[in-house]
Amino acid sequence: MTESSSQSTTSSVGRVANPEKSVQFDDVPFGRFHLHVAVSGSGGQFSDGYILGIVGISLVTATSVLGLNAIWLGLLGAASMLGLLVGSLFSGYLIDRIGRRPIFAFDMIVLAILSLVQFWVAAPWQLFVLRLLLGVVLGADYAASKTLVSEFAPRQTRGRMMSLLALSWAAGYAAAYLVGYFIVSLDVGDGAWRWMLASSAVPAVAILLARIGIPESPRWLVAKGRAQEATAILQVKLGSHVTIGADAPGRAKENGNTFRRLFQPPLRRRTILICVFYACHIMPYFALSTFSPRILKALGVSDPYFGGAIYNLLLLAGAVVGMLVIDRIARRSFLVGSFAASAVLLFPLSVLNLPTSVTIALFAVLAFALSARDTLAFIYPQELFPTDLRGTGVGTAVAASRVGASISTFLLPVVSEFLGIHVAMLACVVVLVLGGGACYFYAPETGKSRLGATNE
Repeated sequence: MTESSSQSTTSSVGRVANPEKSVQFDDVPFGRFHLHVAVSGSGGQFSDGYILGIVGISLVTATSVLGLNAIWLGLLGAASMLGLLVGSLFSGYLIDRIGRRPIFAFDMIVLAILSLVQFWVAAPWQLFVLRLLLGVVLGADYAASKTLVSEFAPRQTRGRMMSLLALSWAAGYAAAYLVGYFIVSLDVGDGAWRWMLASSAVPAVAILLARIGIPESPRWLVAKGRAQEATAILQVKLGSHVTIGADAPGRAKENGNTFRRLFQPPLRRRTILICVFYACHIMPYFALSTFSPRILKALGVSDPYFGGAIYNLLLLAGAVVGMLVIDRIARRSFLVGSFAASAVLLFPLSVLNLPTSVTIALFAVLAFALSARDTLAFIYPQELFPTDLRGTGVGTAVAASRVGASISTFLLPVVSEFLGIHVAMLACVVVLVLGGGACYFYAPETGKSRLGATNE
């Protein structure tokens, strides 16, 4: 008995077929199994958003206890980004070699343990090491979960299914801020930041349980010549009427699965483009979000925690709208338009001293635009690479974004202290303009393509 069908099945190399009416794997209607995959993959993004979001508000209360200066604040804010760089880069290559599921199924155990250990931190360097290790695990999950979910997603609903990951990331980020805000309101003393950081273990455990029963990607199995295993998964999870063909028979074996292919024609242009897009998107997004209370305070907002809460709620709203429109707007238009909107919203905050209400409003709408564009970061990279290189390509793109995020998150508090908040904000505007320009001139349209059609 299958989850959706109990029909008989026959198979051939790289293809699963049935004498009755068959359906391409790309064209299977969205069903209960797809929802399970989407929720379990999105759970990892929720945990990721929570872990990255909780550090901003926790550092506000930890500053006096740990004796943090601007350099330490920058290092601690950037630590997870540096870890994400390492984790996503090498795990992307690894999941193309050993499969998506090994990392996807078990990385949350490590995440929960590291989260709990943060409670007993006694020095800044200890917290830095733990945040770095958390980033490595998060980077591994980024590559594994994004790739696995994209390879199970039906073509017609791929954008919305993948944008659920973006929504979950924003929900985790916003939830972290609200939980931190709540813990501060409890007046638990100087140890509030410890409870904030340790609380990230809770979603990690829940996600670990949710991922039970998620199999290996049939696309990856077929690409590796393991069609019989793909057949068995399709029969159990989707029904024996579902067919799947290899993206490019024999190419993975012939050319090898290396980083070098990403930077050779014809993939080189796509690889550079997606790295530039992702870095220019994430640099202002993470820097502004991580230090939103400090930024609002520097801009003259008397209650920066309240302003930060509004900012994070608009992050969530932007992710919801992004999910609703992702399959209705051309990818290129969404890319270029969202970069332009973000730059226009941020520019007045960079050059003018505005009333508090206007500052909060502009900052909140900016959060909306940043978060809406973030839905593209969860689908566009996957659409640019063939199956045998998708993990490596996505991992490389995530790594590039985390290089940018590490730099911007470290520099924002430092630049703000020595040159002023307006200079730091103006630098973010420049990054947004560069990202929008790169997408306008070089980004291909991928919205209606089959996932397998991204081959060389």
